[in-house]
Amino acid sequence: MRIISGIYKSRKIVAPKKLPVRPTTDMAKESLFNIINNTFYFDELVVLDLFAGTGNISYEFASRGTEQITCVDQDFGCIKFINETAAAFKMPIQTIKSDVFTYLEKSTLQANIIFADPPYNFSVEEFSKIPELVFKNNLLLEDGLLIVEHSKHTDLSHLNNFSYSKSYGGNMFSFFENV
Repeated sequence: MRIISGIYKSRKIVAPKKLPVRPTTDMAKESLFNIINNTFYFDELVVLDLFAGTGNISYEFASRGTEQITCVDQDFGCIKFINETAAAFKMPIQTIKSDVFTYLEKSTLQANIIFADPPYNFSVEEFSKIPELVFKNNLLLEDGLLIVEHSKHTDLSHLNNFSYSKSYGGNMFSFFENV
């Protein structure tokens, strides 16, 4: 994986093969960040990265100037890799080793961008718990976005607070907003 833009542009980050991850493709990531870039100032954002995996999305935010980034993942290897990478690049990333649903139940952190990249084999019921908990617990700031990455074969358009979706190859991003 590589960082698309910002101060670490073109830097390659190689994650250990043993991590249980499926990083967002560079093409999909670039398209996603073009959408975000048209709406937000990166240096003003608070970002919450759920199911953070390799930290791919968080590194992109950090490279573009975001200074408040929290990654949540339940895998110790993923958290260790994110911590090591963030330290090597001096990125302002805080990690939390936790089950995402447990974290969302207890968290009081409010963010402008909440990005969730759960396993693609989640059921629609499992996917639906993400926006349900985010909005029930008021974790998204007023003009913020919850972005859920999933397979193009999964439809989340019927969920509360759904705004729109964008498809890039086999990836899809569903966007949720406060209404």
